[in-house]
Amino acid sequence: MTLSIIATTKILEGKMEEAKAALRKIVPKIKAEEPGTLEYIPHEVKGKNLIVFYEKYADEDAFKAHGANLGKNMREFGPCCVPERPVIQFLEEI
Repeated sequence: MTLSIIATTKILEGKMEEAKAALRKIVPKIKAEEPGTLEYIPHEVKGKNLIVFYEKYADEDAFKAHGANLGKNMREFGPCCVPERPVIQFLEEI
């Protein structure tokens, strides 16, 4: 069964453009290196310093594999973020 989430990350003031540039590099890498990651789509929330990720994984193992790769994949993006955990919501398809 697939696993979908929404993850919301706060971006530091003045770092949105840098964050978006980093994600433009990271997203294709994640899609190429994580076959179990079916969707990984970041969205800027206009007028707020937030990026919302829509993520869909083939299964829980694919989700765990993505988590294991986050440290190396997010090196450039991480310094743009407020130092707190993203808000993660697990979704259930209807």
